[in-house]
Amino acid sequence: MAAAPSPAPPRILLAGDAHGRLHQLFKRVKSVNQSTGPFNALLCVGQFFSPEVGEEDSPPGDLADYLEGRAAVPIPTYFTGDYGPTAPRLLSKAAADARGFTPGGIQICPNLFWLRGSALFNLHGLSVAYLSGKRGLGGPGCYSQDDVDALRALAEEPGIVDLFLTNEWPAGVVNGADTSKVPPQVLEPQGYDPVVAELVTEIKPRYHIAGTKGVFYSREPYVNDSSLHVTRFIGLANVGNKEKQKFIHAISPTPASTMSSADIHARPPNGTLSPYVAPAKSVPVEDTPKRPAENTDLQYWRYDVKRQRQGQNDGSLLCFKFTSSGSCPRGSNCNFKHDEEAREHCQRNVCFEFLNKGKCGKGPECRFVHSLTEEATVRDAKPRSDRRPVESSCWFCLSSPDVESHLVISIGDGYYCALAKGPLVPEHVLVIPVEHFPTTITMPAEPEAELRRYKNALGKYFEKQGKTAVYFEWVSQQSRHANLQAVPVPLSKAASVEKIFHLAAKRLGFELLVVNPDGDANQGRELLRSQYDGKSGLFYVELPDGTLLLHMLGSREKFPAQFGREVLAGLLSMADRADWRNCKLSKEEEIKMVDDFKQGFCEFDPAE
Repeated sequence: MAAAPSPAPPRILLAGDAHGRLHQLFKRVKSVNQSTGPFNALLCVGQFFSPEVGEEDSPPGDLADYLEGRAAVPIPTYFTGDYGPTAPRLLSKAAADARGFTPGGIQICPNLFWLRGSALFNLHGLSVAYLSGKRGLGGPGCYSQDDVDALRALAEEPGIVDLFLTNEWPAGVVNGADTSKVPPQVLEPQGYDPVVAELVTEIKPRYHIAGTKGVFYSREPYVNDSSLHVTRFIGLANVGNKEKQKFIHAISPTPASTMSSADIHARPPNGTLSPYVAPAKSVPVEDTPKRPAENTDLQYWRYDVKRQRQGQNDGSLLCFKFTSSGSCPRGSNCNFKHDEEAREHCQRNVCFEFLNKGKCGKGPECRFVHSLTEEATVRDAKPRSDRRPVESSCWFCLSSPDVESHLVISIGDGYYCALAKGPLVPEHVLVIPVEHFPTTITMPAEPEAELRRYKNALGKYFEKQGKTAVYFEWVSQQSRHANLQAVPVPLSKAASVEKIFHLAAKRLGFELLVVNPDGDANQGRELLRSQYDGKSGLFYVELPDGTLLLHMLGSREKFPAQFGREVLAGLLSMADRADWRNCKLSKEEEIKMVDDFKQGFCEFDPAE
């Protein structure tokens, strides 16, 4: 029997700075789509909005016709250039009115999507990363350091990024290229960004698309350092430019996830070495403020992940993991100091930043003690009523005396994993934020990327045993410290998980809604993160196929706290283990269970 033909690769149109000339842009798109299409999507880089100041109640240029329904966007269109005089007002309204994060952006009007901040999403099988905004002094239309850090975290995940979208060109992209026939604007210094150069060096996409310089330039493919595939850079001109430079370009790349190793590693005859062989390191985003972190008085030291991995610390700084929990997965390979005396001070509620630096930047706002003497610890300690409870009574804060650290199996930078107390099955895992967050849904982007790495590792570990993971999380207004539960079930029962959750929900009088019909778990979580306002309770479960089922709780709705566990106990014919209190083990049994888990998990542990 003949094999089924492979699906045709997606066909994508690329466009440069629109500058508000949307009628001209979409007229050209319609023409190209009719003559050589159909195309699946249009990706716009560079300034999308008009540089002109419009009327107070209406946008300048052609945008009003599309927002008010007098004109239609012909194919799904995504843009990153969220700047211009009227962009902040229009986009703030769009963000406020948004009903969710459709795959790859916030819908502005039918078929028009704003790619905000930075992220990685799936577009017709293609892995697309983007950095919205431009380099600047912060505020609307400028990307932040958090946006950059989120992409750096994504770059460390397995897999190849097919397309990387930025507004500005990467500094140094012409290094090693044949510039004898390029337009002179290519060699002018304006419109280049060294931060983008760092990011593209780390992400190593197959295609890098940018705008802003007002000229079309297709660079020879270059070989990436420490990677076998090549990158093609394409810079696009402005829509309707007088020089008749090319502002729209078509590509049809096969997703890397479906390509053979030989095809991915094929090198074209005109390939060059990477233009970023020695890029500038750690270029700061000038004066770009970090997004304010929640729970800023938590005792948590955000040390540099890359310094830890590359061994750039001189050993004078304390290891937060060891100081707060008494253990560190890196052991003797850790580049930070493991100091027992500092550990004892930390247990007495002494500020970690004070221990590490000799001073604390929070000043009187800090809830922790700034002295090493016992007398000062007693004198300076906040009254119990003023002290955050997270350090004194939270089961999941690593620096809490109540944490059962012998159950911990892995500690990362933003998350750690522990075996459950009173487990449903011996390998029942809790994935827990290091910081005191009420839900994993509200965690910042970098820990979210680490969560994906932990889930990937657990998936491989369970698969080796012929099992697959079911994840669930319950969030209530009384939730203090989040924990995402991972329960392995036999592969033979995986197909029954969805049915039994729907049946259980129906019996209790509520409905579980599908968040991501395409089964992309990462996109499902991004959608959930964009929708959740933190003001209501929810329950969600991630099925073995990646589908997320969600129930948002009403303001007075009483929800069974053990719902997820009870459903899986029924699936596994373990009704007597539905209540964790019936499954308690001795500490010796728990320690043996942890040791057994670690032995099998160590080869997959992303923190090792």
